[in-house]
Amino acid sequence: MEREQVDAALVQPGDPLFVAAVTRDVSARARLARELPGESVLLMFPDQMTAARALSDGKLGTVPGWQSDQDAAITYGGLLIDPLSLDVTWNGVPLRLTKLERAVLMHLAEPPIRVWSYERLYHAVWGGVWLGDTSVLHATVKRLRRKLRSGGATVFLESVRGVGFQLRSDDAGLGEQPPAVSAG
Repeated sequence: MEREQVDAALVQPGDPLFVAAVTRDVSARARLARELPGESVLLMFPDQMTAARALSDGKLGTVPGWQSDQDAAITYGGLLIDPLSLDVTWNGVPLRLTKLERAVLMHLAEPPIRVWSYERLYHAVWGGVWLGDTSVLHATVKRLRRKLRSGGATVFLESVRGVGFQLRSDDAGLGEQPPAVSAG
């Protein structure tokens, strides 16, 4: 049996995929993120050397700031999301979120922290087919941002123009921080 036939037999339509893409083209990245099905994982690298280093050093599974097991609470800095009790707290203080707000935040906080395309997030939270209208997503994210700010959270929902949303943190040591520049 040919390799393509084996791959086609193992992957069913709608199955999540693991894709590592090497490109500096931002439009290609956005297009790929939009076209991947449901719960797929997309790793993007600017060049082959960076991709090879990241894929071979075994550090992809260790992202500072979060810890998670299936059905266990998800933590990201001071944020705690318990999918079993449906509690969401920031540094121990409960955040009063709606079912939709909690679901959006829970998906964005799932490790590894990544950009969620509008389509992927809509499918994960609402469970339906996304028809291209981002208004319901933006309205939910707007309410969620307001509640996180009023709760004093230093995590925020970053918009990735034309692609979707990503959970980020203002705290040192969480999320991706820019490299230090030394004067000298």
